[in-house]
Amino acid sequence: MCGLTWIDWTIVAIYAASTLALGWYFSRRQNDTSEYFVGSGSMNSVLVGVSLFATLLSTISYLSMPGEVVGKGPVYMTNLLALPFVFLVVGYVLLPVYMRYRVTSAYELLETRLGLSVRMLGVAMFLSLRLVWMSLLVYLTAKALTVMIGVGESWVPAIVLITGLVSVTYASLGGLRAVVITDLMQTLLLFSGAVLVIAMVTVDFGGFGWFPTTWQDNWDTQPLFSFDPSTRVTVLGAMLTVFVWQVCTAGGDQVSVQRFMATKDAAAARRSFATQMIVSTIVPITLCLVGFALLAFFQSHPEFIPPQMDLKKDADKIFPHFIAFHLPIGVSGLVVSAMFAAAMSSIDSGVNSITAVVTTDILDRFGMKPSTERQHVFVARSLAFGIGATVVVGSMFVGQIPGNITEVTNKTVNLMVPMIFSLFFFALFVPSSNPIGVWIGWACGMTTASLIAFSGQVFGVDEVTGLPPISFQWIGPISLIVNIVVGFVASHLLGNSEASASKNIG
Repeated sequence: MCGLTWIDWTIVAIYAASTLALGWYFSRRQNDTSEYFVGSGSMNSVLVGVSLFATLLSTISYLSMPGEVVGKGPVYMTNLLALPFVFLVVGYVLLPVYMRYRVTSAYELLETRLGLSVRMLGVAMFLSLRLVWMSLLVYLTAKALTVMIGVGESWVPAIVLITGLVSVTYASLGGLRAVVITDLMQTLLLFSGAVLVIAMVTVDFGGFGWFPTTWQDNWDTQPLFSFDPSTRVTVLGAMLTVFVWQVCTAGGDQVSVQRFMATKDAAAARRSFATQMIVSTIVPITLCLVGFALLAFFQSHPEFIPPQMDLKKDADKIFPHFIAFHLPIGVSGLVVSAMFAAAMSSIDSGVNSITAVVTTDILDRFGMKPSTERQHVFVARSLAFGIGATVVVGSMFVGQIPGNITEVTNKTVNLMVPMIFSLFFFALFVPSSNPIGVWIGWACGMTTASLIAFSGQVFGVDEVTGLPPISFQWIGPISLIVNIVVGFVASHLLGNSEASASKNIG
C-alpha cells in the first residue's frame, strides 16, 4: 500500500458530514439550557455510559494502548483488574450522594459547603484540565495523521483546525444529546477499526500465531511490585493509578458528573457507570491485542519498518503507520475515521462541559445570566466556538512536553484530576473541613504532583537507566494522599470557620 487513497478520504469525509448533520438535527430542540447541557435529565442510561467511555478514551488512549504494548509490554493492561473496585466505590459511595442534587455544574456543590473561593478553585482546575486535555489529544491526532498521510509535521496546524472545527460545530449546535449519540457512533467505529487491524494480521499469519507466548526482548521488565519508585510500571502500581484516576474522574470531573445528571436517578446513573466499566474492559483488551498483533507483524516483516522508525523508541507511531500503509483501500479510511472519532468524542464532550461550567459558575453566578432561555442557549453556543479556538491555539504548545503518549498524558492531564476530586472529598465527606485547610491541602498536593511528574527535570534522571527518580504511575496516588492528609490536619488545627459552618451536604 502507498498510504491513504481518495476512497479512504471519502469515507472520512462522509463520517464528518454525518456528525455535522446530527448536530443540526438536535439543534432544533435546544430551547433551554437544561436540555442543552443535561438532556433534561432523561437520557438513556446505557447511551450515557457508552458516551462516558468514548469521552474518556480519546485518540490518546486509542494510540497509546497499542503503542504501550508494542514498546513496553502488556503489564499496563493489568490496570483493568482495578475496575470492579472502582465500580463499587463510585456506584455505591459517590453516586448516591451526587444524585441527591440536580445541578448543571458539579462545582455548585463546593460553594454550598466550602464557600465561593473553593468553588472557583474547582472551576479553574477543571478549565485548565480540560483545555490542556483537548489541546493534547488534538495535537496527537494531528501528529498521527501526518504519519498516515506521509506529510511533514508542518501540516499539524491544518489538521488541528479541521478536527476542532467539525467537533465544535456539531457539539455547539446539538448540545449533550448530539454529543451522546455521536459518541455511540464513534465507539462502534473505533472498536470496529481495532478489530479490523487484528483481522488483517490474523489473515497475514494464517491464524493466531501472532499472539505472544514468551516475553519479548524489547519489553521492559515490569514486576508485580517494586520498592524502587523509579520503576516505570508495576502491576500493583498500574492498578492503583487507574483506581485513583477513575474514582477521581467520576467524582470531580464535570465531564462525568454532567452525564450522571443527564440520567433519571442514582440507579440509572449506576447503570450508566456499569456500562462504562464494561466497555472500558472490552475495548482496552482489544487494543492490547492490536499491540500484540502489530508487534508480531513487524517482527515477521522487518522490511516494512521505515528506516527512521524503531519498534521500541517509536512504538506510538507503529499503529498509525500500519493503518496508512498495510490496510486495504477503504479499510484504512474506516480506521482513520475511528481515530477522528476518538478525538471528536473527547473534544465535543470537553467543549460541552466547559461551556456548562463557564455559563453556570461564572456568567450565571456573577449576575451575567441572559434574560431568556433562548439567549442563554445562544451564549452557550458562542462560548463553545470560543473554547474551540482556544484549544486549537493550545495544541501548538503541548508538543514540547517530553515522553511517549502515556507519559505525556500523565504529566499533564492526570496530574490535575486527583486535585479536583479532593475538593469534593472534603466538601461531601469530611464534616470538619474548612476552606483554608482545603486550600493548604490542595497546594501541598499540587506541589507533590508537579514534583513527581517532572522529577527527571527537577532532580535529574538516572545515568544508567535514563529513568526519572519517581515513575509517572505514582503521580495520582501519592499526590492525593498528601492532599487529603494535609488538608484534614490543617482543617482540624484551624477548626470550622464561619464559611464552613453550614451542614455537611454529604
